[in-house]
Amino acid sequence: MFKLDNEKALLDAFRPKDRPLVELPAGLTFPRFVHHSLAWTHPAGGHVYVVFAVPGGVPTGIAFQSNGGGPPVAHMCEWCHRSAPGNQVALLTARINANRSAGVQVCSDLACRQHVEDEADRQGKSAVPGLHALLERMGRFAHDALGIDLNGGR
Repeated sequence: MFKLDNEKALLDAFRPKDRPLVELPAGLTFPRFVHHSLAWTHPAGGHVYVVFAVPGGVPTGIAFQSNGGGPPVAHMCEWCHRSAPGNQVALLTARINANRSAGVQVCSDLACRQHVEDEADRQGKSAVPGLHALLERMGRFAHDALGIDLNGGR
């Protein structure tokens, strides 16, 4: 869990080059205590945002471009391992630099945390191990694909 004291703290979780892309959801209040992750979609579509923190790390934001869903065949989310139709699991991309992007096949609304919790509830198990694995996979993408320092450097 981590705390976001204000809008500036939330925006500071994103890389400086991504901050102009971020539009906060209506009704978001501060301070906000975040359990594992916070995700939302741009009101007009086209972008999806997630802020998370790996254990011992700082809040980290990723601004994804969403190109809509894929074909209506099932895909598996690389983060929460949920299988769903192409309009619910899609390739989301994030900028590495002006010429390169990295993509990941994930839930198109980035509601992976909720999916992990729902699956644990259905199985009568604790969601904690699944949530830790989810944060680890999110962190691996942020670090390995985007070059984000999860301990505070940008």
